[in-house]
Amino acid sequence: MNRKMVFYILGRILLVEAVLLSLPTICALIYKEKCVYAFLITIAVAILLALVLILPNRTKDRAIFAKEGFVIVALGWICLSLIGALPFTLSGEIPSFINAFFETVSGFTTTGASIVANVEAMSHGILFWRSFTHWVGGMGILVLVMAIVPTDTGRSMHLMRAEMPGPIIGKLVPRIKTTAKILYLIYIFLTLLLVVFLYIGKMPLFESFVHAFGAAGTGGFGVKADSIGGYSPYIQWVITIFMLIFGVNFNLYYLLLTKKITSALKSEELWTYVIITLVSTGLIMFNIYSQFGSFSETLRHSAFQVSSIITTTGYATVDFNLWPSLSKIILFMLMFIGGCAGSTAGGLKVSRVILLFKTVKANLKHMLHSRSVESIRFEGKTVDKPTINNVTSYFAVYFMCLLGVIVIISFDPFDFETHISAAVSCFNNIGPAFSVAGPASNYSAYSDISKLALSSAMLLGRLEIFPLLLLFSPTSWTKKRVMKGAK
Repeated sequence: MNRKMVFYILGRILLVEAVLLSLPTICALIYKEKCVYAFLITIAVAILLALVLILPNRTKDRAIFAKEGFVIVALGWICLSLIGALPFTLSGEIPSFINAFFETVSGFTTTGASIVANVEAMSHGILFWRSFTHWVGGMGILVLVMAIVPTDTGRSMHLMRAEMPGPIIGKLVPRIKTTAKILYLIYIFLTLLLVVFLYIGKMPLFESFVHAFGAAGTGGFGVKADSIGGYSPYIQWVITIFMLIFGVNFNLYYLLLTKKITSALKSEELWTYVIITLVSTGLIMFNIYSQFGSFSETLRHSAFQVSSIITTTGYATVDFNLWPSLSKIILFMLMFIGGCAGSTAGGLKVSRVILLFKTVKANLKHMLHSRSVESIRFEGKTVDKPTINNVTSYFAVYFMCLLGVIVIISFDPFDFETHISAAVSCFNNIGPAFSVAGPASNYSAYSDISKLALSSAMLLGRLEIFPLLLLFSPTSWTKKRVMKGAK
């Protein structure tokens, strides 16, 4: 373990967070709010800790291997959340640090689960930071660091693999730094495009930015208690479309930019994602039509909620907790699937679901024809055994961790539906659940222990489990032994 490099990069991450905190500070200054002091103190703390980590750990050995990559990502996200929670507490708008930590983790992991009962009473600066954490966490803070901070190592791919969601991560171009820049340029362009469309729909500029951050990061924080329900049908449709856009693998947008349109449209994962969305919307429309009585209104609410859940954004136009059982079961299933790999969405990812079904199909064929050798293909390529093993291992560990979280939070006096849906919602970075934690409510009723367990679930889901598990493994921190005779 190259500990000096680990702490050195952590220091750089905190410096980047200090710079990011300047945006809500400016927002607070514009609206002349007292929370500006909370942001200034937090910036000072972040810079001080960054210097403490950077100055003693400068080293010529800039090597980052898989072990360092996982540890940096896990520690980086924890440190970001701890520092990011300070403005909420110091401003007094969320006095409890555990509640503030829950809200911040929910922001950075793009979950959107909240403990705030009266969001409309919060200051503009805090609301901006709350939603901006979605935008930062959507593409990944380490990807941002690689894009804007000079790095001397050629092994930064280990950082991207540890942070970016999905079973297979690859470079868009030979240099990983350029890949990171391309991803963020696409991300920024789509976010600003959404801001423009929302502003055209007569949404105030501040609210346009806040909701664009929430939709782009597929997070779901907003400025109103009824989420998106109080806005016009035009705005609801715009957010529906852009949620789906941000749930697509960003590599496909790069292919479109480079005029490789055929390759982009041949994506197996993309079409599976589209089909699941269309079928789910159709089934829910049929199930809830009697509640609205209007085809256009039923279509709008069905499409919005399906898009919100499959992309794990968590916005709502209505209280889907009141929908019939069939619709709720469909939404519950979509919570597990999530968006595409390489997108800002959470969940298991469509690619993993496809690979799992293909693996089961291949195993069944092998049981019938023991001598046959069935290769698994995905996106036109043969998938190697290590990738298949990683997918199946991920499913096993995923459900073990999920069950552990359910057991911990079940000590709180809520019904079975609340506990199951809350754990699944937080683990898959969705936000609203059912019953007590439904879209018309929040997570404030849970105990501090349960909030910490659900915060852990959010981090496990966003970082896809292994970085956090490896962080607490003793072998991750041991120094690499050099065999005699080895160069």
